Amino acid sequence: MSDKQSSSLDLGKEKHFFRASAEDFKKIPGNPIAYWVGKEEFDAYEKNEFLGAVSYPRKGLDTGENAKFLRLWHETSYDRACFDGHDLSKVWFPYNKGGDFRRWYGNREYVINWKDDGSEIKNRLGWDEKKPTIRNAGFYFRECFTWTTVSSGSFSARYCPVGALFDNGGCSIFAESGIFPIGGFVNSKVMFRHLSILSPTLNFQPGDISKVPFHKELLSKSTPSQECTSLSRNDWDSYEVSWDFSICPLLHPDHCQPSLKGSYQKLRAHWREMTLEMQRLEEENNRIFIDAYGLQHELTPAVPLKEITLTCNPHYRYGGEKSEDELDVLLLADTMRELVSYAVGCMFGRYSLDKPGLILANQGETLADYLAQVPHPSFPADDDNVIPLLDGDWFPDDITLRFRQFLRMAFGDAHYEDNLAFIEQALNGKGKRNYSLRDYFLGEFYTDHVKRYKKRPIYWLFSSPKGTFSALVYLHRYRPDTVSVVLNYLRDFRKKLASRLDYLQQVAISPSASQGDKTKANKEAETIKKQLLELDDYERDTLYPLATEQKSLDLDAGVKANYLELGAALKKIPGLEGKGED
Repeated sequence: MSDKQSSSLDLGKEKHFFRASAEDFKKIPGNPIAYWVGKEEFDAYEKNEFLGAVSYPRKGLDTGENAKFLRLWHETSYDRACFDGHDLSKVWFPYNKGGDFRRWYGNREYVINWKDDGSEIKNRLGWDEKKPTIRNAGFYFRECFTWTTVSSGSFSARYCPVGALFDNGGCSIFAESGIFPIGGFVNSKVMFRHLSILSPTLNFQPGDISKVPFHKELLSKSTPSQECTSLSRNDWDSYEVSWDFSICPLLHPDHCQPSLKGSYQKLRAHWREMTLEMQRLEEENNRIFIDAYGLQHELTPAVPLKEITLTCNPHYRYGGEKSEDELDVLLLADTMRELVSYAVGCMFGRYSLDKPGLILANQGETLADYLAQVPHPSFPADDDNVIPLLDGDWFPDDITLRFRQFLRMAFGDAHYEDNLAFIEQALNGKGKRNYSLRDYFLGEFYTDHVKRYKKRPIYWLFSSPKGTFSALVYLHRYRPDTVSVVLNYLRDFRKKLASRLDYLQQVAISPSASQGDKTKANKEAETIKKQLLELDDYERDTLYPLATEQKSLDLDAGVKANYLELGAALKKIPGLEGKGED
């Protein structure tokens, strides 16, 4: 029991009493009635400066209309964005908006239209409605740690290098020098202990941050803050959601083996080491500040695995009270989904097996632009930006066939069958019989893609009403004639279905066919007849009229506006037509 508690026994029941002087409460800014605060914490307010004296916690801007001025970074044309602050003539710049609970690095998802120093936003300052608020502009583009203002749990801050702006939901803390010691402190248990006193509602405003007591000598103290940030950044950049993503981790030379199972096992071991190293570093960071504040009897440096905020850590990623086996199943399945997603990116030329990072990511780029960067691709990009997604091998560039080619090229032929079986087993989360890669593409791939890209997908699914015909296109390679190319695929597919129908009708009347074969042929023929009617309606009512319009799209308008431009030709995304970002 700490020195601020006393207890007494009454008929075997323990009662706890907390005693504190009213004078002690006056030592804390705002005089909160934090009855559980100990002597060391009261003394910290009396003996030290506030964090606001050695740093600058600041609230950022409000655009007044986020749906107009903010985008997820992958929606935009890469050549119109600047991610490092070195070219202020660009249109889109990183924007800290808060986000999920994550420490050290990450949640770097949004960009803001800050063309010409934000002239379009600033021109609306006199408006009565949708009026922006420009705050602390002198801190824009500076190195900082940023945090999510409203939290449902603990406090977490993330390093942001030079080049970003920030808003009210992603407030930021700056320093003249030594931002990493500040980052180490704000991500420590000591910081959250004081914030629970100053802001018990878990609404972490810059004013609360600035009032936390801080030992100034800690600015020169060596902490593992930079190492933690480096680990977290490495983790964040290992996924497509990062603009610094370079290669699927399974294909990284440090992990890639001829066997996909072997590659995953090696990668999984690396992830375990990363997670445990982060846990060790965070506990060391906590220990430094707990010792400095004399809170050894109040706080423990221990950090449970579920609070190690690395995406590769299933305890954090999936939460709950799942067993190790359950977590491993979930992580394996998601890792295979990420491999499939990367493969589709290679099919479209967004990525390449032969060059790290983004390849085609600018509006209207073509195969010629791809070949300029990857002259002799081992796995070439699709030539016409249309990849059929059908229930059989109707086209040589069908998505399932192309993935099989990718798998052979990425991991070789020696273990191809085992590698394919490994993927299919991992993806078959519901334990369906005879589940195949094609089943995943037809049933789950697009849902996963929409979720991964937060309802702002970059691969768009043209789909007839009942899904008989489906084809993917890559938004950044879209041109006014793209719908016409899709239409040609539809017509070719319909011809092939019609030929199949003719064959089945011949089987049904053939004297040499068994009754079982005739029955089977008649059943399939009836299905194809319905499918042909569906395709006729889709072409007549939707795809042909759209193809004749030769619509142009502007990536700056965002996925939501552009997706709706193509209307019923595309598979509907639930919630896309709802209200834009707040």
